[in-house]
Amino acid sequence: MKRSLTLQDVRTFTEKAAAKKGWVLNPDDEFLTTILEGLLGNFQNLGYYQCPCRISWDDRKKDRDIMCPCAYSPADIEEYGHCFCALFLTQDFVDSGKEPNSIPERRPDELFPE
Repeated sequence: MKRSLTLQDVRTFTEKAAAKKGWVLNPDDEFLTTILEGLLGNFQNLGYYQCPCRISWDDRKKDRDIMCPCAYSPADIEEYGHCFCALFLTQDFVDSGKEPNSIPERRPDELFPE
C-alpha cells in the first residue's frame, strides 16, 4: 500500500532542493506553511510539485517550467534574493531583514494557459 504524501514530506523535498542550490526556505513559518500546503495540494491533484503561485495547465509537460523549484527561480533569486513565490531565498536576503516583494513574472506569455 502506498503511503500518502504529508506536509513534512513536502518540507523535506523543499529543504533538500534549497540545500542543493545554496538557498534557504522562507523563515516566516506561517507563510512557509501556506506555500508548502499549496505544493502538497498540487502534488495530490496533479502528481507533481507545481508552483502554487502560478496558473497551471494541469499538464505535466506544459507545466515543466513551473515545477518546483521552477525554471525561473535561479534568475529570480540571483536578481531579487528570492523566487517568484518567495519560498526560496538567499541567506544574504534573509540576513538583510528585508521582506520579499512582488517581482516580475519571467514566464513567457505563450506558456500561460488560455
